[in-house]
Amino acid sequence: MVNLIAAPMTSTEFVGEMPRDVRVEADLRIPLPDGRRLSARMWIPVDACANPVPALVEYAPFRHRDFTYPRDAVIHPWFAGHGYASIRLEPAGSQDSDGSPMDEYVAREQADCVEALAWIASQAWCSGQTGMFGMSWGAFSALQVAALRPPSLKAIIPVHGTDDRYNDDIHYKGGCLLCANLAWGALYQTYMMRPPDPSYVGEGWRDVWIERMRNAPDILAQWVGHHSRDDYWKHASVCEDYSRIEAATYVMCGWTDGYTNAALRMINGLECPHRVLIGPWGHTYPHIALPGPQIGFLQEATRWWDRWLKGVDNGVDREPPVRIYMQKSVPPQHSYTERDGRWFVEREWPSPNVDNRLFHLGEASLDARPGPQTVCRIRSPLANAIEGGEWLPHGVGPEMPLDQRHEDGGSLCFDTPVLETDLEICGTPGVRLTAASDTSYGTICVRLCDVAPDGQSTLISYGLLDLARRNGLDHPEPVAPGTWLDLDIALNGIAQEVPAGHRLRLAVSTQSWPLTWPNAEVMTLSLRTGGSALRLPCRRPGAPDGDVPALEPARVPQPADIEWMRPVRRERVVKRDVITGEVSRTYVKDDGAYRVRENGMEVDSLGKIVFTSTGEDPLSARADLDFRIKLGRGPWSTILETRLRITADRTAFHVEGVHKAFEDDEEVFVRPVEISIPRES
Repeated sequence: MVNLIAAPMTSTEFVGEMPRDVRVEADLRIPLPDGRRLSARMWIPVDACANPVPALVEYAPFRHRDFTYPRDAVIHPWFAGHGYASIRLEPAGSQDSDGSPMDEYVAREQADCVEALAWIASQAWCSGQTGMFGMSWGAFSALQVAALRPPSLKAIIPVHGTDDRYNDDIHYKGGCLLCANLAWGALYQTYMMRPPDPSYVGEGWRDVWIERMRNAPDILAQWVGHHSRDDYWKHASVCEDYSRIEAATYVMCGWTDGYTNAALRMINGLECPHRVLIGPWGHTYPHIALPGPQIGFLQEATRWWDRWLKGVDNGVDREPPVRIYMQKSVPPQHSYTERDGRWFVEREWPSPNVDNRLFHLGEASLDARPGPQTVCRIRSPLANAIEGGEWLPHGVGPEMPLDQRHEDGGSLCFDTPVLETDLEICGTPGVRLTAASDTSYGTICVRLCDVAPDGQSTLISYGLLDLARRNGLDHPEPVAPGTWLDLDIALNGIAQEVPAGHRLRLAVSTQSWPLTWPNAEVMTLSLRTGGSALRLPCRRPGAPDGDVPALEPARVPQPADIEWMRPVRRERVVKRDVITGEVSRTYVKDDGAYRVRENGMEVDSLGKIVFTSTGEDPLSARADLDFRIKLGRGPWSTILETRLRITADRTAFHVEGVHKAFEDDEEVFVRPVEISIPRES
């Protein structure tokens, strides 16, 4: 999670005066029926008590007084200035909210929000109508709370959220353990242990802090321990019953983000009034996101709120329900400031303007017709994805996959002839493979690439499958070695043009470290061509783009009054030792340091993630995760450090390390970590 505005807002207009004057309540304490109080910050029109307004809630455990302070400043004042009470609400155990830290998306967290919404709706300044919005955790919260149907909640806007906590979140994909799961788990564990603010909590702040650190759950034990899609993951996955959501829902996400599959599913799954908007963005709000073009997210959101919370007949509910950005072809780069393309709309999905084209796997080829059946084999190098991209790019720094030719070299590659006309991929590609493994467990990674005339290979989309979960993600079935299997693998949804003169490449590999954790056994995969095929959703040439409603340019309130002491920095370095065979990838995630002038809080956060392996031994894989967060004001200073190493043998994952806390440079708390988690493959 990037806690700051790191994207340059070169095309953004800063707004001064707004239709209504705004006041800020920096320390709103929302009471719950059991006596606990949740910490919140509220922006509200100054005349709201005389002229009540609907309330909007962003609910996430990321600290409104310091960590999300810069981002909140370019969102919430706008909504207040346009006639809403806009509230950043902290769950229990976060910031200065009462209670202990909790795991992700537990039932208590959602129930607390339902009770908070009831209190908000009953206030004199509230019209009785509420909405929810948020990015990432806040988007999850909006969907999950909406499924509980609070009476006042009439509309939500989830940005970069998911309907499936197991298969389309940061934890697993196709049953494969994502290494991003481990990095986020270590970082979130550190987040949970942050202290409350003595200026608001009072003299007892230290006792609260120690209790938080002592009682915070072992997150990785939960996330790695639930390897299948069991009830742990089904809870709060709204895809289990879309009909539970009745609030009007506007889903937004970006192709660079990790949550687009959920958006495409929700087009058809949701039964409430809904719209879906998919742009080119990374994991940030669309008015401050990279890659651009950035859009007027705040204006677009206000139209949604006006229609469903104020009853304004502005026509937003009659516009096409699906709006998609078709991206142009690009050369491979570690980051992009802008993605060329165009917007188009659809009245229904799947679109009648999209046909599924079959490309049959031949002898190193993708053909319009099936050819003779042959058998080819692949045993990929262990670190075949060492130069690949991050699972969840934020649009900041080196996060995108580089030229895929290195990974292609460790894969079976199937190419089309040179394209004679432009091809527009639009939707969710899929692959049907007839294959056999020589081991009981294994991973298949399939990548779809755009190959330029000069040979550069740009990743378009990819999919993963844990072979033991080929018949369902909720239960593993080891493979009988040598048995031929018919496998279906979905790739990530995408809208991207492949121009004439280029070729499409499907690459199949058996390793994807460090995108995913490697299996304990090294698999050789046998693949039959002829019957294996790529299914590619393509827009028909000349298909109409439709009557595309204009999206306003990005506008934001004035940025937060903060003083930068160190800028945001990202660094990604790959090293190979030709003598020892060791390969490593280091990713530095420096969120910088700054001072909030309003309350004097200083925030300094730095992380480093290192994935290492040696030769072709999958049991040599390890992850070293270091995070450091410093919070202070004047003479008061606290530091949290997390240092974890994750390894695995044939039967278990092992997490070893320590959490440490310092006050005024003196160590005040140590929590050793030594956890073993049984593994299945």
